[in-house]
Amino acid sequence: MLFDKNILPACALCEHGSPINEDTILCHKHGPVAITDSCRSFKYDPLLRVPKGPAAPSKKFKPEDFELE
Repeated sequence: MLFDKNILPACALCEHGSPINEDTILCHKHGPVAITDSCRSFKYDPLLRVPKGPAAPSKKFKPEDFELE
């Protein structure tokens, strides 16, 4: 979903913004704004997206599962 067409606009993912701290973005067009704000100048930058972590294994394994017969 890196290049998904249904990205919700947010200043945290815009190429015009640079993070100041955890909840503020410095927009090159509008100055300091919240990370959830957006405007008409929004341009998605996929390198700013933080991917989800790996999924935890759904099955619990026992040592016997790894023994050779």
